[in-house]
Amino acid sequence: MLAISWQRRALQLVRREKKFMIHHHFSSGVYAKETRIPAGHILVQHAHKHDHLSILASGSVEMVVDGVKSVVEAPACLTIAAGKHHGVKSLTDVVWYCVHATDCTDKDEIDKVLIVPGNVDQARNIAQCLSEGV
Repeated sequence: MLAISWQRRALQLVRREKKFMIHHHFSSGVYAKETRIPAGHILVQHAHKHDHLSILASGSVEMVVDGVKSVVEAPACLTIAAGKHHGVKSLTDVVWYCVHATDCTDKDEIDKVLIVPGNVDQARNIAQCLSEGV
């Protein structure tokens, strides 16, 4: 029963990601995804095909990357390695940028270009880890 409830919770969190305010920024060979996350929300992420920069412009988060939890406070610039599943819990209101090298300029196609196919078990593990205390 516990495993099922965590799986459902992880899927709900992944679906809820679509409700966050997201802005797409494209420039010559560079894409930045701006995400505004209200305080107290968990954003279960995914893994990317290539290393990328993540910039926490404002606020603070509890972050999990491949099972390792840390607290990050803005301003901060981090490298997320390719293939590393990640997620955050916003401790305050947050503005977060993920910056990728790509020639894709289509906001409807960009995730297909950058993201590794989803893994429900990883999403569940990240959600569970972020739901626990630091």
